[in-house]
Amino acid sequence: MRVGIVGGVDRAEEVYRQLAKQAGFELDFHFGGLAGRGSATLDALVERSDVVVVVTNVNSHAAVWRARKQCKRLGRRLEPKRWLEPWPGRRARAGAR
Repeated sequence: MRVGIVGGVDRAEEVYRQLAKQAGFELDFHFGGLAGRGSATLDALVERSDVVVVVTNVNSHAAVWRARKQCKRLGRRLEPKRWLEPWPGRRARAGAR
């Protein structure tokens, strides 16, 4: 299974890759920018992915809209997430301080 992640992974990309490898699936990343070749690379990510995770808190409306449109057009599963963190519970623990 191939999962595409759109936005929110800049600093944690290697952690996500390690977690994916342990779980037995492949990851592709797009950082959410649509300028230049960004739109074409986002479309290509959706096309080669089985599931597309879009991090809504860090992406522009245009990037979220484009990913959603491409997923619908190609019949891909879309998983919108407000936040995406490789360490579950970190945000909850940080808020408890």
